[in-house]
Amino acid sequence: MRIAMALVVLLLPLSPLSAVAADGHMDVIQVTLDPKCSLAEYVKIKDDFNASWGDQNGYRAEVVVPIQSEDLQSVFWVGRTADAAAYGKAWDNWRDETANPKSIAGKLQKRFNKCSTNTSRRGYDVH
Repeated sequence: MRIAMALVVLLLPLSPLSAVAADGHMDVIQVTLDPKCSLAEYVKIKDDFNASWGDQNGYRAEVVVPIQSEDLQSVFWVGRTADAAAYGKAWDNWRDETANPKSIAGKLQKRFNKCSTNTSRRGYDVH
């Protein structure tokens, strides 16, 4: 019995169950900047997003720029939340708040729309 229990304890970390819990969630949006919008302007929008909306909603973003890729024209918005549930809550808040153009989210969305076009979006569990 002790040998069986020891095997369970030793092999449990190798089971699919050990991969269930994630350490966070990444929201990755591939973006094409408008020719009239510089990377510096887009980063400023991201900074304003983090300070005025993201931090209060458990969502923190950064902008990454490829230096080696088949697509050197795109930039990537990488948002992070504690987990997929936190991302879902932040997304619900963002979607609801952008319906009001006078809200913080509505004003930020207007700036995003003027500066960039989202070309794809992916979500990832982080381990």
